[in-house]
Amino acid sequence: MTTTLLRTAEELRARTRAGRRAVVMTMGALHEGHATLVRTAREVAGPDGEVVVTVFVNPLQFGQGEDLDRYPRTLDADLKVAEQAGADVVFAPAADEVYPGGEPQVRISAGPMGERLEGAVRPGHFDGMLTVVAKLLHLTRPDVALFGQKDAQQLALIRRMVRDLNFGMEIVGVPTVREADGLALSSRNRYLSSRERRTALALSQALFAGRDRHAAQEALRARAREVPATRARAEALSAIGESRAAADAHAVAKAVPGPGSPASVRAAARLVLDDAARLDPPLVLDYLALVDPSDFTDVGEDFTGEAVLAVAARVGTTRLIDNIPLAFGTLGAAS
Repeated sequence: MTTTLLRTAEELRARTRAGRRAVVMTMGALHEGHATLVRTAREVAGPDGEVVVTVFVNPLQFGQGEDLDRYPRTLDADLKVAEQAGADVVFAPAADEVYPGGEPQVRISAGPMGERLEGAVRPGHFDGMLTVVAKLLHLTRPDVALFGQKDAQQLALIRRMVRDLNFGMEIVGVPTVREADGLALSSRNRYLSSRERRTALALSQALFAGRDRHAAQEALRARAREVPATRARAEALSAIGESRAAADAHAVAKAVPGPGSPASVRAAARLVLDDAARLDPPLVLDYLALVDPSDFTDVGEDFTGEAVLAVAARVGTTRLIDNIPLAFGTLGAAS
């Protein structure tokens, strides 16, 4: 397959469309995470459909002092990655193609969800992101658009925008792709020195610690549901290694089986991040949060359903984000 490079929406509109068009939006510097998105798009579009990869570094979503100027531009390499992954088209418009006449006076507002977590740390970021996504959806006119789960808040906001404003296309989230050591793939990983990378591993390690704590709690609750509410329950719980929970046999025997504790999930993750703050170079935490993916508000102790454990931090001059999904209560633990 030969991938075609297009620079204007007019060229894209001129292409004959037989099947579904699936779009993957990127800012370039493509890596295996992007390639996974493209391969998934190829499956979604089918053999008769068309996969379009957009490459556009959007100035509206970079705040003052952020890395717009040094953000990597690697179009030739991006074309090769896109072609190998199965893209039909790389759409790489100039700024005046996306924003004719300069920065737009009318923009998309991300609303309250856009002011939380990433939005609180990077004011205006999500307004700029949604504005360019809306523009590119109009310019590419897809049937389906695919985005990575690594940017979970971004994905949630795009889904909200498409639903609230009746865009009329399907939005598909694709699971995060990780390197062998667990670090989530990101174009910004290339900025990390070897020492900084060792510190950066704390992001995924913290998430995994929270996930493992959650899995242990769910196993504990499942066993509690199977064992009568007697001292035998405490003994059974102790047998599966939950020594802290089973230390007080009376308390455990009286416990009512239910969802695991969000507070202890946060605490397990926080321990890893606190240790990383003492490394050289240190990890500087922006936030750790366990949130409801529908609005990115913190979940309470009685929460049941899908949740997202999210973290953002700086190592040196590089800012990284990561997250994992969890499920509380009757849904069980997410893998």
